[in-house]
Amino acid sequence: MDEPMVAAGRGSSWPGVRIDGAGEERGTRPGPTTTLTGRGAEFDRIVDAIDGDGSGPRTMLLLGEAGTGKTALLAAAADHARGIGSLVLASRGCEAEVEQSFAALHQLLLPLLPETDDLPEHQQEALKAAFGIVAATRQHDPMPLRVGVLNLLARVSRSRPVLLIADDVQHFDRDTRDVLGFVMRRLAGHAVTVLLAARGHTPPDGLNPDLPVLSLAPLSRRAAAHLLDAQPQPPTGRARIDLLEQAAGNPLAIIELSRAVRAGQAVPGGGLPQTLRIQEMFAAQLRALPADTQRLILYAAASSDHEDLETIMAAAGAGSDLGLWAPAEDAGLMTIAGGRVAFRHPLVRTASYDGAPAHLRQQVHTDLAAVLDADPARRAWHLAAACLRQDESVAAALEDTAQLAGRRGGFFAAARALERAAECSPGAADRARRYAKALRAAQNAGDPSWVRELYDKVTALTEDRDLLGVAACGAGIALSLSGHQRQGFQVLMSALEPDPPEDGMTVLAVAAVLQAVAFQSGLPEVRRPIAALLDGLEAGSRETPYAELTTTDAFEAVRAVALAGSDPVQAPELLRRIRPRHGTPEPPTGIADITRLHAAGAIAWYADESDLCVESFRQAYALLTAYGSMGNAAPSLAAMGSALIDTGRWAEAEEHLEETATLAAVQKLRHLEIDAEALRTTLRALRGQPADMPADPAWTAVGLEENRATHARLLRAAGTSAAAAGDFDGAFRHFRLLFGEDGVPLHYFLSHRSIVDLAAAAQRTGRQEEGARIVAAVRAALGERPTTRMTLLVHHAAALTGEPRDTEHHFRLATVNPAGEQWPLARAQARLHYAQWLRRKRRPLDARPLLATALESFTRLGAGGLADEARVELRASGVAAAPAQADPLAELTAQQRQIVRLAARGLRNREIAEQLMLSPRTVGSHLYNVYPKLGVSSRHQLRDLFDDL
Repeated sequence: MDEPMVAAGRGSSWPGVRIDGAGEERGTRPGPTTTLTGRGAEFDRIVDAIDGDGSGPRTMLLLGEAGTGKTALLAAAADHARGIGSLVLASRGCEAEVEQSFAALHQLLLPLLPETDDLPEHQQEALKAAFGIVAATRQHDPMPLRVGVLNLLARVSRSRPVLLIADDVQHFDRDTRDVLGFVMRRLAGHAVTVLLAARGHTPPDGLNPDLPVLSLAPLSRRAAAHLLDAQPQPPTGRARIDLLEQAAGNPLAIIELSRAVRAGQAVPGGGLPQTLRIQEMFAAQLRALPADTQRLILYAAASSDHEDLETIMAAAGAGSDLGLWAPAEDAGLMTIAGGRVAFRHPLVRTASYDGAPAHLRQQVHTDLAAVLDADPARRAWHLAAACLRQDESVAAALEDTAQLAGRRGGFFAAARALERAAECSPGAADRARRYAKALRAAQNAGDPSWVRELYDKVTALTEDRDLLGVAACGAGIALSLSGHQRQGFQVLMSALEPDPPEDGMTVLAVAAVLQAVAFQSGLPEVRRPIAALLDGLEAGSRETPYAELTTTDAFEAVRAVALAGSDPVQAPELLRRIRPRHGTPEPPTGIADITRLHAAGAIAWYADESDLCVESFRQAYALLTAYGSMGNAAPSLAAMGSALIDTGRWAEAEEHLEETATLAAVQKLRHLEIDAEALRTTLRALRGQPADMPADPAWTAVGLEENRATHARLLRAAGTSAAAAGDFDGAFRHFRLLFGEDGVPLHYFLSHRSIVDLAAAAQRTGRQEEGARIVAAVRAALGERPTTRMTLLVHHAAALTGEPRDTEHHFRLATVNPAGEQWPLARAQARLHYAQWLRRKRRPLDARPLLATALESFTRLGAGGLADEARVELRASGVAAAPAQADPLAELTAQQRQIVRLAARGLRNREIAEQLMLSPRTVGSHLYNVYPKLGVSSRHQLRDLFDDL
């Protein structure tokens, strides 16, 4: 039986039940009180079977490993069925009764036994004999029993719908399975739904192999993180990531391991403690195995996924006899294939390892270390696991391991190794140094909770200003990502006062983090120290813990980002200075080059060079992902989402925001998760899709007063949603909150980018005068040389709210500059508004070309509501608007568009794969999937989709 996945969280609401990820509400029905996480799509399919009109399948088999949530889904289905007036009959398989004929059938039909009196006598007799109610005087033909069960269910279903639930059907007796198989094949036309659940991935014997199957895969990373957060006192930091990795998306494993962490301490080496429930589930199966097999399983449990079968058997001294594994394979506990050992369930590994005495675990790690001479990294880990005292040789070996992992981009592995190295260090100075290095690696891995834990350890051990500066950088960005901007600012300033670090690289790193905190907070006091801090700062020595700053290009790029963040007016000039370096043809080769590339994207963001911003971030993210972590990129992910929306790359934006939301959920990056949801709401509204304002928790999860960037994004999402719904008063209220009464922006950068939205809402509601005051304040704040984008936006806003005599002048300036084409939505909106003004001035002929172009842009973007508005205006101007064709490429991801473009140029799959570092099979799969979307059936038709080939 599976454990219900109990959790709290957002998702579609059923009355009485919350299923994260479910579809929209189906109606006002009573339902269960359980909350399920990550099973919304599966629950929808089950409800479709229960509520169906008979045209779809009324039977379904749920398959999945132990703990995947089968029982929880069945319980939710039962509550839903009861809520709509169905009779629910349930049975659960039991191993102890598997040899007892009709035991499960008796449990299933027990509530209906009084109804059997209405059956024909021979069917009554067969049923009562099968259930032992009457003595069997002769051997019965199985047909009367089967037909009797079918007639009984059919008779009951005439008065009310019936739901049959059969859980753990693999433990049903064979006779019951045969009867159910017979009945299910003959239920067509009756209001009877049958839901079965079985462990594993194939239907149990005796069931129809053609049954519709619902396979329960592991939870997504995002859903797994939400489920963990819903547990009482969930672990944080390293224990959180360890738990999520070990649970591998299994809901029961997440629940039980979380309970285990609360009950005890994690064992050295990253293992997690066991609980009685885990013992109950797997210990009996493990104890039933031969001693030699149990011993091998323990060696496998102590190993990492990097160690192969040969290494495990050599350490255990088991020779080459694979037959020793056979009992474990037969029991379904593990598989041996391809020279690897794989546990069928993550809790089997935990039960084996934690169920062994400490001295055996120590010996196992010692034996594994002895056979890993050729792999110093793995050897060091096993020595550390066997180490009971502080040992400098083990600490040094782990530090070397971390250095190797860091060069390969394994930031999480490096952080774990350095933390363990610090724990093994005899001297306080070495412990502090290694903890500080671990903190840097954990920061690169993107784990703010772990960083804060390590910060406390560093500050407790040392007064060294450089080490404290390193620690403050990590803690400052961790606090910022958690939504605590003022606290992050205080930690960063503590590293600068009274004496700053001696290492200039550390000073630059502190300034860069201050910039990130300043942007997210929007607070002027956080921006204020940055310029003075960087004044006269030179690249200096390369002996620094900051590998990402060890080239002049990287140093200057990060310095430019910090200055641009403190004063965005400088951004265009700062970008001009670093752009020649950014444009060098050599591909990035190390973390310093990736840092330079990422910094160039950030400066381009501040400079409103949106295309360059997208391209730079794309490359940086791809390289960071290859390095194994997006940790350092977290502060820029919302900016990338905005840039993708602004430049019309909406399919890519949707994909990017989904990945951002997953990262934010796993790492508990509070404001980033809200930012992603706000941007997704904005995108849905722009597409003309139902887009309610962000839910109440989004407005309270972080302090918006110190997270003004998030506040600004929420206000824009709410305002865009209101405008899309035709509520222009509501839209104006939200956009107006982006500025104070005197026109001072809520956020010094983001507020200005919504000035056209505010002006449009002001025009629609007759508040042009108030809107004009804000437009004037924005124009003054931008200085003498605003960016091209802001120049266009201010002209557009002035045309909507300014003096009537200047309206056409501003509209023309908002629509003629070719550079504005990189922001297709803003350009199309300017054309639409200009055309509407022209039509009101009785100049329909002048309006028509603007409207036609705007309509084409809106249609290609997928902005349904705006396209409809442009179509109405075009008809009103005397043109019968033919429906513009949506750009089929707009719905593809960035990678799919690259593949299609290269294929259109005539490259073969293998050549495309080599260019994009993919497998030819992946390229072929993408092409196969995109052909229907593009409306083509062969490769040679792809060229027609591009005008520039």
